[in-house]
Amino acid sequence: MIANTAFASETPPPFDPPLVKSGAAIYRQSCASCHGARGEGAAAWDVPDKLGELPAPPHDAKGHTWKHSDAMLYRIVQDGWRDAFNKTDRLTMPPFNGQLSHTETIAVITYLKTLWTPKQRQFQWEESRRQPFPAAP
Repeated sequence: MIANTAFASETPPPFDPPLVKSGAAIYRQSCASCHGARGEGAAAWDVPDKLGELPAPPHDAKGHTWKHSDAMLYRIVQDGWRDAFNKTDRLTMPPFNGQLSHTETIAVITYLKTLWTPKQRQFQWEESRRQPFPAAP
């Protein structure tokens, strides 16, 4: 079951294995071509390309995905993203609204959390206490 977490404890809840498995499959199909098979990001992801755009960042522990709340990550996946440092106005991450359901979006984000260190998961969980996943439409 997926719902806004009540955050009754002081540590992140354990992962739901079926949700993680589903998220990993969605990641492989929809995200890995840009963000890498294991979330390692594009080569030279922190160096702007010839258009002045930053390539796809890593989602593993080397990246910064863990610094964002569940609500922000959900919004990025559903609405797409344009890095503020990019020299162009186009979305460099396409929106997945209409391609990934509410549950699928939460599953892929849950999978990403398995790529982080315990300290990163704790930080992200604390951010998400204030900004949890949105309720199902």
